[in-house]
This record gives sequence, C-alpha cells and structure tokens, in this order.
Amino acid sequence: MAFLPVLTCKLMNYFKEILKYAKPYKSYAVLNIISNVFYALFGALSFVSLIPMLDVLFDKTQAVNVAPAWEGINNTMDYIKGYLGYYITTQTDGKEQALIIVIALVLILFFLKNLFGYLGMYFIAYLRNGVLRDIRDDLFKKIVHLPISFFSEKRKGDVIARTSADVLQIQNSFLSILELIIKEPLNIIFTLAIMLVMSAKLTIFMLIFLPISGFLISRLGKKLKKRSGQVQKEQGYFLSLLEETLSGLKVIKGFNAEDRLTESFQNSTNRMYRFAVKLNHRKGFASPVSEFLGILVIGILLWFGGRLVLIEESIDPTTFIGFMVLAYNILTPAKALSKASYQIKEGNASAERVLEILHTKNEIEDKKGAIAVLAFAKAIQVNNVTFSYEEEPVLKNFSLDIPKGTSVALVGQSGSGKSTIANLLTRFYDVENGTITIDGTNIKDVTLQSLRDQMALVTQDSILFNDTIATNVALSDKTASEEQIVDALKIANAWEFVKDLPKGIHTNIGDSGGKLSGGQKQRLSIARAVLKNAPILILDEATSALDTESERLVQDALEKVMKNRTSIIIAHRLSTIQNADHIVVMKKGEIVEQGTHTDLLAKEGLYHGLVGMQSLA
Repeated sequence: MAFLPVLTCKLMNYFKEILKYAKPYKSYAVLNIISNVFYALFGALSFVSLIPMLDVLFDKTQAVNVAPAWEGINNTMDYIKGYLGYYITTQTDGKEQALIIVIALVLILFFLKNLFGYLGMYFIAYLRNGVLRDIRDDLFKKIVHLPISFFSEKRKGDVIARTSADVLQIQNSFLSILELIIKEPLNIIFTLAIMLVMSAKLTIFMLIFLPISGFLISRLGKKLKKRSGQVQKEQGYFLSLLEETLSGLKVIKGFNAEDRLTESFQNSTNRMYRFAVKLNHRKGFASPVSEFLGILVIGILLWFGGRLVLIEESIDPTTFIGFMVLAYNILTPAKALSKASYQIKEGNASAERVLEILHTKNEIEDKKGAIAVLAFAKAIQVNNVTFSYEEEPVLKNFSLDIPKGTSVALVGQSGSGKSTIANLLTRFYDVENGTITIDGTNIKDVTLQSLRDQMALVTQDSILFNDTIATNVALSDKTASEEQIVDALKIANAWEFVKDLPKGIHTNIGDSGGKLSGGQKQRLSIARAVLKNAPILILDEATSALDTESERLVQDALEKVMKNRTSIIIAHRLSTIQNADHIVVMKKGEIVEQGTHTDLLAKEGLYHGLVGMQSLA
C-alpha cells in the first residue's frame, strides 16, 4: 500500500521519542500483539466460515462419499468444500443439522475473534495510560526544575495546555496508532493470505486499485499539522488569559475592565473557532472521500469478479460472496491506516509542543562534580557581579561581603537591583560576569539542593497553596511533627489566629490562601521559613504590602526569626531595617552608600533623603 511509507515517515518524526515511554510496558505490548494475532486469524476465518454456511443454505453442497485428498495449498478451498460435503453426506442427518453445525462454527469463530479483540484492548490500556501518566510526570518534573527565566518567556496557560490537552492528543493519535500499526496490518495479512487461496486472480486485481485509493486518502491530511498546531497554540493563549483573569479579578472589577477582558477572550475564542472549523472541515472531508473510494474499489471488484462467476465460471458464487466480504474486511483496516496518516499530523503538532519543554536545556543545574554545602560557616561574598534580564544591566560590578550571623539590608528605589541580588543568591538566575561564593566556594560549583537548603525565603507575595496550614508550613519537611509546626507558628506570631480556626493547623486555607488576610498569610510564610531552620534568611519586601498592625506583628516575628541567623533584608519601608548590622543603599544597580542606620543618617546623602520622605528622620 503506497500510503504506508508516507505514514512511516511521519511516524518517525516524534514516534521514536514517544515510544521510549512504552519500554516499561513492553510485556503488555507483547500480550497485545499475541492477542491481535489471534484476533486477525479468527477474524479472517470467521468470514471464510460464511462460505460453507451459504453452500448449505443455498443447497450448493455436493454429496461426497469418499474423504477428499489434500492436493496442496492452491486447492485449499476445494479441499474444505469437499470435506464439508463428505461430512454432511456421511455424518449428518439432513440439511437442518448441517446448517446448525456450520452456524455453530461461525458463532465459535466470531466469539474467539471478539474475545481476543477484547484482550488486545485490555492489555494495550495499561500501555496507553501508563505512557500518558509517565509523560505528564516527566513534564511536571521538568517544569518545576526549569529556571524562573523560562516562565518569564512562556505563558502559564500555554504550559498548562501542553501538559493537559497536548498530552491527551498524543494518546488519541500516537498511542492509538501504536495499536493500529500492529492490529490492522495483521488483519490485512491474514485476510490477504486467505483471499489468495480463494482466488489469486481476484486478489491481484484488487491490489492494483487499493494502493491508489490509499494514496489519495493520505493526501487529504497534508495541512492537518498546521491547522492542529494553530488550534493548540490558541488554546494555550486563552488558557493563559483565563488564568490571569481569575488571578486578577479584583483589579479587573475595580477598574471596570470586565468588557475589555471579555473582548480579548472572545477574540481568542473566535480565532480558535476559525482554526477549529477549518481543521474539522478537512477531517470531515476525509471520511466520505475514503468511504467513496472504498466502495469504488468494491464496485470494480464486483464487476471483475462477476465476470469470473457468470462468464468464465472460474469461481463459485458462494466463494465470490465470501471473497467480497473479505475484501470489505481489508478495506476497513486499510481505511483506518489511511486515517492514521492524518492523525499523525495532529499528533506531531502536540508532540512537538510537549517535547519542546522536555528538550529544553536547563541552564541552571548541578555541574559535573558539584559539591554539597553541609553547613554555612563563614560568609557569602558577591564579587564584581554584572547581570541583566534583557539588554540594560540591572547590576553593574556589584560587590558585597555578608559575614555569617550578620543582618544586611538592601534599600533603594524600585529597579535599583535589590531583588535581583536575592534571585542570584538562590540561583534562580545565574550571574553573567563576576562570582558569588559561599564559604569561599563559587555557588555554581555547589549542588543546588545543598545551596538552597542553607536558605529560607520570605517574599512580598505570600505564595501559599490550596491545602492545610500544616502542609503549607511544613513545605520543606513533610515528616515534621505537629509540635514542630505549632512551635514555628508561635515564633511567627501566627498561632494566635490558627488556634481559633475550626480545624486548627488542619484547616484548608483556600486557593492562594484566599481565606486569610494579608498579614495572616505573611505570618504563615514566616512560619514556613522558621520550620526550615536554614542558617541564611532572605526577606524580599516581606512587610511592604501590610497594614500598620499586621506589619508590627510580622516585624516582631521577623526579629525573632533573624536571631542567630545571617539575614539579607530587601526593604522599601526603612523602619524595618534600622537595626540591621549593615545597610547598603543602591541606585541603578550600583552601591552609592553603605553603613549603619546612624552612620548613613549622618552622611545626609541618599539614605537620609529616603528616610525623610518616609517621615522617619
């Protein structure tokens, strides 16, 4: 069949990549193949068994008193018919009993065919769903290990679409075809073998036309990959828009922007509507065309076979009817394989999007021979670091020493590079020029896990999960006891409200902690840092979004946490850093002043001006 090379070529694009996930389930694949072998065998025989039934039904069975002799495979049908005539003549009493026997044979063969068909589906289910699970697991693992910079370039909704809809499309296309390329060729092979035995002339005639129709069918899917890719890309966009809308509902409503967001969403769904309509039109066109081409082949066979029956009389009418049934039995799997050629194009588009994430190189990962930091002992040193997110440098030749046990505050206007220091210390991003060392070792030579084990992070936005308080606080240690969790909550001044909740630490806090106030959420973030008990504490604008009362409670909690720890405090509110051992004033990525609160006030420089603006002088 001419379309099979085309199908094979398309399969090879991404099929090898997906097939790697099937290796753990190869035993199920073997059982599926064995089941399909018997399914194809009994499927072909079940249709052949209709011929003797028709012979009995139309009284075409000849009386034979001597058992026929086997004269080779070319005379198989004559031997079967002769033996049936001999059996009916000598072993049965009347035509009714003969009819019952051949009907029983037909039922047994169809039963066996369907039994092995079910077993084939039973075993392949483990492979298909196992591969689906493993791809999603690998995708999630890859996503959580990719650097933060990857997600500044990708929409979250697009990543969600790749993990859900695209992976499902791979199952519906590639993994369905995994079944087809075993099952349907076996059906064709067994059926063709029997057809050759029945009539070599008719079979060869049919094989002339079948590849032509198969090639025409395969050509219909030429643009499906492009259409499918457009649909999936647009689906990722509108999922991103939906996710952003749900996250920013307060702002949207506060600015009366409902109509504007609705218009953006409708523009996206309209684009997807146009792409999907074109895709469905092409897919819908393929079905009737392939159906018509199949019937056209059957029509030509009826003409040629009819001549063999009526004019040349080289084939029996009942054998010809059986042959036509088998021919239709070949057209069904042939049409399925032709359909698979444009299913591949849809699967290719999805596989391309999924494998793009799986193949993304993680620029921030452990280098070969990286060592583990067992305990922070001396100091963190930032040496002549230059860094930029795009073209304009955010930090320029920045240097800073942070001895163990000291508290260092970074202050300055927005965009001065304060939070970038925190991102570089934790290796959310890597420095471009210069080095950052911990106890004299470049952090690029240290394992990420051991580096981040030394640090606890409290950010301006309290990142909480839709789970219990206990789970959120014990994020770094799932084995933490309830006593440890409660102790951490007490240090963070959070126990005072947690103890009054209906289920205490086992209370679910809702999506992003939506059931709690801003101050309560921030205190839970601090409790999470307390329980981790890391020697280095990074506070990135930890109180800037709080009201005065919440700020007092949070600041009190932070002062408890910072005792005996090395603290890096990034702050807008200068009232929170007056007691810091060292204050660094930044402007446009450079240090303009540094010293204690008292020293900097005495200089009457930039820091003095910032304090004056906040009425703290």
